[in-house]
Amino acid sequence: MIIFETLVGLVLGVLGASLNAPELKEITWASEMRKHTIDEMDSRLGFASFVTRGRNILSQSSTPSRERT
Repeated sequence: MIIFETLVGLVLGVLGASLNAPELKEITWASEMRKHTIDEMDSRLGFASFVTRGRNILSQSSTPSRERT
């Protein structure tokens, strides 16, 4: 009898929660872009660094390594 009451309570709880929940919203990138214009978007190019250190890493004349004595 307890199992029956538990199952009925579970069904009623799920049914009540699903009927009381608000409408689901679309969460895709396309739906977000419908709300904003391209001028509102900030691409943060100020953080981009176009200078690399590859020249210093790969050069043959880098600082000589210290030998242990």
